[in-house]
Amino acid sequence: MHFGLSSEQQMIADTVREFVENEIYPHEAMVEKLGHVPHELGQEIKQKVIDLGFYACNFPAEVGGAGLSHLDFTLVERELGRGSMALTHFFGRPQNILMACNDTQREQYLLPAVRGEKMDALAMTEPDAGSDVRGMKCTAIRDGGDWVINGTKHFISGAEHADFFIVFIATGVDDTAHGPKKRITCFLVDRGTPGFAVRDGYASVSHRGYKNCILEFDNCRLPDAQVLGEVDGGFAVMNTWLYATRLTVAAFCVGRARRCFDMAVDYAAQRQQFGQPIAKFQGVGFQVADMITQIDAADWLTLSAAWRLDEGLPANREIASAKLYASEMLAQVTDATLQIHGGMGLMDDYPIERFWRDARVERIWDGTSEIQRHIIARELFRPLGA
Repeated sequence: MHFGLSSEQQMIADTVREFVENEIYPHEAMVEKLGHVPHELGQEIKQKVIDLGFYACNFPAEVGGAGLSHLDFTLVERELGRGSMALTHFFGRPQNILMACNDTQREQYLLPAVRGEKMDALAMTEPDAGSDVRGMKCTAIRDGGDWVINGTKHFISGAEHADFFIVFIATGVDDTAHGPKKRITCFLVDRGTPGFAVRDGYASVSHRGYKNCILEFDNCRLPDAQVLGEVDGGFAVMNTWLYATRLTVAAFCVGRARRCFDMAVDYAAQRQQFGQPIAKFQGVGFQVADMITQIDAADWLTLSAAWRLDEGLPANREIASAKLYASEMLAQVTDATLQIHGGMGLMDDYPIERFWRDARVERIWDGTSEIQRHIIARELFRPLGA
């Protein structure tokens, strides 16, 4: 069993880390204070990524992407996790679900997204339907050959920059032995479509500058040409292309935790108390030992799940385990890093308090920790008929 990275994989990780350190870190404090990324800065970062050859690296070569494997792309996401999410958004990783586009949609949405000419945003969550996808109240009803959309989506990341939206909407209800179940269809919705509005969402303490938005549909009419995949086939599209999003969260958490760890170790080695570095105190040394053990464990869980995807092996439970453990690990590591820095850890002179705040949302989005535990338990008991 070989645990090392190939020379090409190491080059990918090193290249992305160097980009984050040189092009992302210098702007983080400004974005934290502004609460948004200036348009010119976002476009500058995007162009540098395109020039580097990493834009849309999660897409296959036949559509213009870099064709990275799941493991390679996980390394990219891990290194991007070190930087501000508001800024690394412009590194450009369009939603893989766009691979479900038909020929016409490929020219209008997929290829422009891969080339960096258009940006997308994924819209699924609603005020009363987060993890409960079938609880959606945003509906699409047939009318004169079109679909008429009414309802609201919220917590939509990246919506302020998006040229079009990938939106999951209820298009009917089936009566089953377990009660009514809604049918879901995926639509491509252009910004500026009549009856469709994007407005500012909520002020979040996590990832300032990486905004969430609210989408409102008021008798918005869409033709069949805007359906991504098949009518009532939203779950099929979702299960085919969105299965690995939890893996990107896990990878992000590992990258962010390693940045925090480096800061904790450096500070503990330099900070003097009682005539010696605080690293010499067992209370600090044990925290650092626990931190690196947890980070390494999360890293290998994440890389192992990505490897399983590349090997065509079942990975649903492994991805859930990685997302669960890595997100909860990040919470512990950021808290320990803050504790090691003492009172200064809470001051905005250091980015520690930002990392601490940012870490909280990782246990919520892309499936809460409770949902991940449910997935893990279900995968273990289902083969036994329980």
